[in-house]
Amino acid sequence: MRSHLRMTDRGRRVGRFGVLGLAFVLIVCTGSAVAAPPNFIHAEGTHLVDAQGERFAVKGINLGNWLVPEGYMFKFMRKRAPSEIAGVIEALIGPEEAARFWSEFHDDYVTQTDIRFIKAAGFNTVRVPVHWRLFVEPGDANDGSADRFEGQGWALLDRLLQWCREADLRVIIDLHAAPGGQTGVNHDDGVGFPLTFYVPRYRALTVALWKALAAHYHDEPAILGYDLLNEPISPYSDETYLNPRLEPLYREIVAAIRSVDPNHVVLLAGAQWSTSFAMFGRPFDANAVYTYHKFWAKPTRDAVQSYLNFSNRWNVPILIGETGEFNDTWNERFRELHERLGIGWVFWPYKSLDTDTAVVSIAKPDGWDLIARAGSTDAKVFEPGALPPRAQALAILNAYLEAAKFENGRINGDYLNSLGLAVPYSMIWKKPAADLIRGGSRFSEKIMLH
Repeated sequence: MRSHLRMTDRGRRVGRFGVLGLAFVLIVCTGSAVAAPPNFIHAEGTHLVDAQGERFAVKGINLGNWLVPEGYMFKFMRKRAPSEIAGVIEALIGPEEAARFWSEFHDDYVTQTDIRFIKAAGFNTVRVPVHWRLFVEPGDANDGSADRFEGQGWALLDRLLQWCREADLRVIIDLHAAPGGQTGVNHDDGVGFPLTFYVPRYRALTVALWKALAAHYHDEPAILGYDLLNEPISPYSDETYLNPRLEPLYREIVAAIRSVDPNHVVLLAGAQWSTSFAMFGRPFDANAVYTYHKFWAKPTRDAVQSYLNFSNRWNVPILIGETGEFNDTWNERFRELHERLGIGWVFWPYKSLDTDTAVVSIAKPDGWDLIARAGSTDAKVFEPGALPPRAQALAILNAYLEAAKFENGRINGDYLNSLGLAVPYSMIWKKPAADLIRGGSRFSEKIMLH
């Protein structure tokens, strides 16, 4: 259970200065202070601010692959969607061991040590991609009356929020895979077409899920906001038909959220993989942030000018919710560009397999190419002999789980430096630094975890 106090409905209607004034009266009259109001982040003009009115500049990292596995982060060339990856793992080691694998994966890929490290390195925000199936057991009724909002995602997200609250990190909940699929590509785990916009059942379930999430977390100030749909409507889809339907869906979701949660920011991503705001009109919510994604763009102002124009025209904050996966020189230039323009940033990703373009690199276990080969075939059904022996596959996958733990990963120090951050060396004393860190000329001694 979260430890902070819930605000009453009356308390929510009192403005920030009204709350302070009420506290002053109570102190004068009773001689004792009352608890400070929860420190929610909110939009104010083109910036985000905290409850004290201090500007909050987002410096974030995405916890990609944790609750929404992505094939390329396993070195899979064909099986890229979460359900496809799960199918490969089950084919390799059987359903019981596969269930155990994913349980341990969720427990070990992101731990409290990871969260403390993220804070110590200098980040102030994590963005958490989530999959709808971790939070919903859909029923048989077409009207959604038999749906149950339960699943392992609730406990995993609750635990993460506790860690982030203790570490003083903010959290963006990102619906990366919505019912039916909002993008039309592998990472939404749909059928390859954005059915969220076409099928009323999926649309209604998406709205209901956000209402359930907002009701559960309405009084949690560790949450910065709700990122309603990740990268909706790919360029491969019918843009003429779908783009005009994005903002109406956002309006419906936000209305459902506001019926239970007046506190949190809503983040509205543009279409075409979150690159275009062309379909947006006048902002309809006073506590909204408009978010875009840009990878490998030229690190000059013209790459973001259209978003700045939108922000200045409507006096709303903007945020780059995903970027990166290029090189450290580009990271630094693109990050500095955003900071000069007063735009918060969230790079992608925190952790991945055998890479220099993440904060933490997972060492590729011996024999991993056999696993990757299984994920790189077009086969719908694996033929006998096409997979490694089950015992061998199990040993390799167990080695991956061990390698994915923070204490066994390699910190890419140059990557952190490119984000203006630093390696907190006090956390990684177990092994010689040369074994654990690649590059990194700056360092921080912020906290000791061990």
